[in-house]
Amino acid sequence: MTSIITLADVNAKIDILTNAVLTNKQTLSIDEAAIYAGLSVSYLYKLTSTQQIPHFKPRGKMIYFDRSELDEWLRQNRVKTTTEIDTEAANHVVKAGV
Repeated sequence: MTSIITLADVNAKIDILTNAVLTNKQTLSIDEAAIYAGLSVSYLYKLTSTQQIPHFKPRGKMIYFDRSELDEWLRQNRVKTTTEIDTEAANHVVKAGV
C-alpha cells in the first residue's frame, strides 16, 4: 500500500529543514531572519528603516542580522507571570513592614 504525500507534508518537512539550517547560522539574510523570527519580510524592512531592530548593511543595500542580536531583540519587553508579580508584591510588603 502506498501512502499519499500531500503538499502540507512537504511544506512541513521544508519548515523543519529550514529551521535546522537557520539555527546553525550566525548571520542571517532578511529572508532567513523573517523565517527565524516568524515575521514578514516587509515588517522587517519597516523595522530596519526606522532603526528599531539591530542590523547590518555592509554595502548599503543588502541587510543582514546577527542571530544572537535578533534573539535579544525578540526577548525584549518580557511580560512577568502572575506568580512572579505576586511574589514581588509579597516581598515588597515584607520589606515595607506592612
